[in-house]
Amino acid sequence: MVTIENLEKELKSGKLQSLYLLYGEELFLLESSLKKIKTIFGECIKGINYITIDETNYNELLADIETPSFGYEKKLIVARNTGLLKKEGKRKNAELTKWKEKVSNYLKENIEVINTSVVLVFVEEEADPKQELYATIDQLGIVCKFEYQKPIQIEKRMKGICHGYKVEIEDSTLRYFMECCGTNMQDLINEIRKLIEYVGEGGKIRKEDIDQLSIKKLESVIFDLTDSLGKRDIAKALEVLKNLIYAKEPLQKILITLYNHFKKLYFVKLAVRYHKDIISSLNLKPNQTFLVNKYKTQANYFQENELRDILQHLRDLDVNYKNGLIDLQVGLESILCQYCSKG
Repeated sequence: MVTIENLEKELKSGKLQSLYLLYGEELFLLESSLKKIKTIFGECIKGINYITIDETNYNELLADIETPSFGYEKKLIVARNTGLLKKEGKRKNAELTKWKEKVSNYLKENIEVINTSVVLVFVEEEADPKQELYATIDQLGIVCKFEYQKPIQIEKRMKGICHGYKVEIEDSTLRYFMECCGTNMQDLINEIRKLIEYVGEGGKIRKEDIDQLSIKKLESVIFDLTDSLGKRDIAKALEVLKNLIYAKEPLQKILITLYNHFKKLYFVKLAVRYHKDIISSLNLKPNQTFLVNKYKTQANYFQENELRDILQHLRDLDVNYKNGLIDLQVGLESILCQYCSKG
């Protein structure tokens, strides 16, 4: 298995292997690598030298490998989400199991032919390393798991893009950028390019530029609202809520996000009290671990009983709203005011 960085480095050199398995959660980087493979391969004529395979026709894979790519030196076959590499449940699909073994054996016995005539790329959402086919591809070709990037990896990528356009950005500003815009690579790249265009070559991206130009994720705005609530600044808390509504965020979505956020703060309080790991207590993904200190800071604004009360009020509001007893916006504003009045 190779790392994402090593795969990207090899593709950047223009070198293509004959056999790949690309899988994992970080779809933007995965699709970028697949796109690069297609670019290096060159002209793709569907049905001639470019074939796509999926779960509906995986049994045609071997025939497609053996069929000549008339007029072209090689054929590119992309087998996407075929199920051939997925972990099987208790109820096994007999035909699929047979084909997993068949494809694995075929690759072993015909790898020299494949090397001269085919570039075969398996693209999967998930793949089981215990599968024989997985081991075969790993032995004969390239396997790369596209995991969510860790904060330091995301920062490095964003900084690399900035440097490419001769734009400066400080590490603290980069972390703030991620807090505001999330960790989805596609969203981050779209937003950083907007900021680069704004400050121009030789410029420097600042926090105020992010506040002015970037589209903040709902979760980030909820952090802002919670900061105001923790400081008993009701005017600011209501302003943040009204700005969300003005931005046409659905009230039900705001309620759910707010509830989940306060639930995490409550879990942080419990984790600290019982000396548990906060990352595992909140079930944070690798690309979200940079938020731990922010959750801890906000949790310190509240007592455990206050967090329990807020969660109960939000649950009650959901029930009363669904029963037509209260307007959702009025209910949310009431909960915010009720908490701040206790300060």
